Amino acid sequence: MPLRRRVLQLFKTLHRTRQEVFRDDGEALQAARQKINEEFKKHRAEMSSERVHELMKHGADVEVFLRTSVVQAVHTDNNRLLLRPRPSVFQENVPYCDTPPQKT
Repeated sequence: MPLRRRVLQLFKTLHRTRQEVFRDDGEALQAARQKINEEFKKHRAEMSSERVHELMKHGADVEVFLRTSVVQAVHTDNNRLLLRPRPSVFQENVPYCDTPPQKT
């Protein structure tokens, strides 16, 4: 797939992720939209294929971070927040073991 097409695909993926992650939060949606557009415009004239690949890797890492680590919280009343996690945020719960396994 041509490089230009992959860059556009990443741009669209970031915007879709932004819409999912910040659903119902107009300020966060707008701020994320501006930041995504700003970063892509800033590097629009980049011609080095190696640098473009680095920037795409960074963009893909940001998309994964947003999708898997950001959780929305809504103020419900005094000193209370309602968390609204998405299914993609949940990870496998691995039990913690205090004591190291015994060598036999």
